[in-house]
Amino acid sequence: MPIPRLILASQSPSRRQMLQSAGLTFEIEPSGVDEEEITRSLLAARAAPQDIAEKLAELKALRVSGRRPEALVVGGDSTLACNGRLFHKPATLEAARKQLLSLRGQTHELFSAVVVAKGGARLWHANERARLTMRPFNEAFLDAYLARAGQGVLTSVGAYQLEGLGAHLFSRVDGDYFTILGLPLLPLLSFLAVHGVGLEPAS
Repeated sequence: MPIPRLILASQSPSRRQMLQSAGLTFEIEPSGVDEEEITRSLLAARAAPQDIAEKLAELKALRVSGRRPEALVVGGDSTLACNGRLFHKPATLEAARKQLLSLRGQTHELFSAVVVAKGGARLWHANERARLTMRPFNEAFLDAYLARAGQGVLTSVGAYQLEGLGAHLFSRVDGDYFTILGLPLLPLLSFLAVHGVGLEPAS
């Protein structure tokens, strides 16, 4: 039986890098899902942050799966909540600065979800949660961080990249590293292995 194609329904650089580093062969096909509109609708319905992440991941996977029914399609999403407030990817560096000022000295929760679809139907999903505590840094430090990190912080829901300079922002991290980067990678790899998708055998 032929091994199904694998498609990542996301433009996220960190999710792409995780799958590449894990040695997977895959294509990238953005879903085109309006994440902001769907998030607003889910918030109006009082959906929990974890449920929002899973729903967005599912919609991304299903949208691409409808176009590519022969493939295994991976959709992922992350949400961040702190003191009852849901945070989003900042649109500008100034927005990132304001967001990080709100998070400093606080413990926030990061929820990441992954959904795999095939033939327009959801096959599998996983959710993970991490808790991260930012240290009480001063504004001079924050400005120096943003100057060095640059536009890359705009790709992260928390306006930080833990795999790089963002590690300097934290005093404590509790949770799976891959979940914090935006994808529950280990459960996903286990699922894909069952379906014959993974490391190629040595020739």
